[in-house]
Amino acid sequence: MNDQTLHELAAELEKRKQAGGKESYVASLYNKGTDAILQKVGEEAVETIIAVKSGNKKEIIGETADLWFHTLVMLAEQGLGPADVLQELARRSGVSGHVEKASRS
Repeated sequence: MNDQTLHELAAELEKRKQAGGKESYVASLYNKGTDAILQKVGEEAVETIIAVKSGNKKEIIGETADLWFHTLVMLAEQGLGPADVLQELARRSGVSGHVEKASRS
């Protein structure tokens, strides 16, 4: 997988905004609103943590994929996409985490 995969998925998520909730899981999330999307992101984050604690690599990968997917849904719902996050990560590259965090204050 590369960042192109993220961009392709993000484009598909944008299309799903127009789909009906009965035909698309993603559209049903969009229709439920921000709180429902955030709940899914939180659930997937917890499930990812549990998978890591179990040490099962297959579960870790699956739950992380679910987390990333729902995070992309959240970004799209907010009018953002992977490019926005990748740009921020690029900005932070090579900068100490302590220095970067202090610069946000």
